[in-house]
This record gives sequence, C-alpha cells and structure tokens, in this order.
Amino acid sequence: MSSLLTFRWPWAFASIIVLALLAFLAWQWSARHARRPETVRTIVDHPDTAAVWNLDRDLDTEHTSARWRLWKTVNRLAAALLALTLIMAIVLTARPSKVDSESSAGSSRDIILCLDVSGSTLPYDRQVIATYLDLIQHFQGERIGLSIFNSTSRTVFPLTDDYDLVERQLSYANTILKGVVDQDSIDKMSDKQYQQVSDWLDGTQNRKDVTSLIGDGLVSCAAMLPEFSTSGDAAVSASARNRSASIVLATDNVLSGTPVYQLDQALDLTQKSSIVVDGLYSGPTQSENDQTTTDMKTQIEAHDGIFLTQASGSSVDALVRRIERQRETDNENRNQSNLVDAPQYWVPVVLVLFAAFVIVAGRLRR
Repeated sequence: MSSLLTFRWPWAFASIIVLALLAFLAWQWSARHARRPETVRTIVDHPDTAAVWNLDRDLDTEHTSARWRLWKTVNRLAAALLALTLIMAIVLTARPSKVDSESSAGSSRDIILCLDVSGSTLPYDRQVIATYLDLIQHFQGERIGLSIFNSTSRTVFPLTDDYDLVERQLSYANTILKGVVDQDSIDKMSDKQYQQVSDWLDGTQNRKDVTSLIGDGLVSCAAMLPEFSTSGDAAVSASARNRSASIVLATDNVLSGTPVYQLDQALDLTQKSSIVVDGLYSGPTQSENDQTTTDMKTQIEAHDGIFLTQASGSSVDALVRRIERQRETDNENRNQSNLVDAPQYWVPVVLVLFAAFVIVAGRLRR
C-alpha cells in the first residue's frame, strides 16, 4: 500500500506561491496609483456643433450589451483556467511524491534449484521439481534457474522470470522422471522413456568413477547468480541490487571422488557473496542419521541456511514449501519503503486545463 501524498521539493511550491503573491500585490498597487482617464464629455445637441460619440453610447444597445457581457464572462473563464493551470504547474514543480511501501518480497528474489542427480537422489528430485512447478503459478517477479549435477554440472535453464519457459522445462522433467522411483519402475520403462531420462542427464557424468561432487555442484549453481564471485569481491552487490539470492540444494551428501571444492568451502564462497544456501536431504529416510547427513546439516546451518529432512514425516513437497515460506518472510522483513514521484494524476489535469484555456482564448479572439 502507499502513503498519503507529499512533496519532494516543498520549498519550490512555497517559493512560487510567495512570488505570485508579491506579483499580485505589486499589480494592485500599480493599478491603484495609476492615473485614471478623464471622463469624455459629450457635447449635447447644439444645432451648430457636431455630435461626439463615446464607447458607452456605442454599447448602449441590446445586442451589443449582450455580446459585451458574453465577452466579459468568457474572459473571466479564460483567466480562471489560466490560473488553475499555473497552480497545477506549481504543484508539479514541487514534485508530488508518495512513499511506496508495497512488499517487494515477490519481485526481488533469485532462486536457483541445485539438484544432485545421482542414482540415490533422482526420485526425490522429481518431487522438488513437482513442487516448484506448482509454486511458480504464484510467482510475481521472482527469477528462478535450474542446475543439475553429478560428477559435472549442467544448466537446465538459466536464471529467468520467463515463467512459460520455466513451466515447460519443469513439466518435461517432472514427466520423464515419474518412472524413476525405484529399480522396478526403471526396469518397466520403455526404451523411449529411458532415452529421454538419459538425454536429460547428459552432461552430468563426464568424469568416470566419480559421483555426487556436492561442493563442485554447488559452486556451479552459485555461478548462475550475478553476485557470485570466487574471490568474494562481489559480496556487497546483492544488497546493492536490492535482490535476495538463495539456492535450494537437494542432495544426500554422499560423496564419491575428489572434488575441487568441499561442501564447507563452497558454502564459504556463497556466504561471502551474500547467497543463502538451504539444504534439503534427498535420500532414503533410513540414512537421515548418517554422519554425512549430520555433517551437511551442521555446515548448512553454520552458514545461516535452513536444513530439512523427512524425519518428521513431512513430504518433500512440505519441506520445499516450508523453505519458501521462510525465505518470503525474510524478504518481507528486509523490505524497504521508497519515496517515488507520483505525477500521474497531475499531468493530465494540467493538460486538460491548458487545452481548455486555449479553446476559450480562441473564442475570445472571435
């Protein structure tokens, strides 16, 4: 909602009013002290003298008097319109403004879905995708991107607010991953379905005998955000751009191989760039108490992120929505009010009044 109208340059408004008042007083003083014209004397009928006529006698007819009264009325109307136009122009000079306190939570967020697509996490990825497919129906200005990783990373679609594109991509991924629930469902897939999944995962397994390089995958996801920097030099840019940046990292944190970045190192980099990473455990519930899961929880929360598992009986859908609600609340809390110009109703009024003055002034000339 917006506050009442205010003026950004009230001194300009007051100054012009004072100048106009002084000009009016000077005009009144000048008119009062001006020499009044002498009354024109009319020579009364004398047989030997020619008649002299004055303006009063010329106007002393019914038709002329009516036309004179009409002229005076139109003249006053023109003066009134000109005065109102000048008043509106003075108001515009003072820059009418309002405090815009509308929540920008829905239009100032960048979200990256960062999904581990190793064999143990793929069934849970589909649930994350399905949830965001529903959530984007209510997005207004958020930008979202999707990156998947295993031994290497692939950008499915970049950071964008083109929700038609996002919906198409998420719908396709949701459809082809429905058959990837367990080994039995995979065995029942047709060759076409299996090929579709294989094509979708293409580019995420370019290193042999290595899987789930979580730290490297997280850095690749963070690189999709404009404010990310491996040196941390861009740490202030997130606040400068007035957009919050967050990553939803879905993985079981089971590492196989030697990554360039460990998870804690990747989290250090994202934190320096003002990017919040929320962790979602994507793995079997019987492994939620493993050391790898505990380590992931500790590291995520140490970097101000939210870490959730299905231990409480919540579905992946509920966990994702919980993360989204928390981030929306955080954005509302950091929302700032801005003083913005509000001339939209004044400009048309000035134009209409000036146009009316021109029309009436044209009538006066006739």
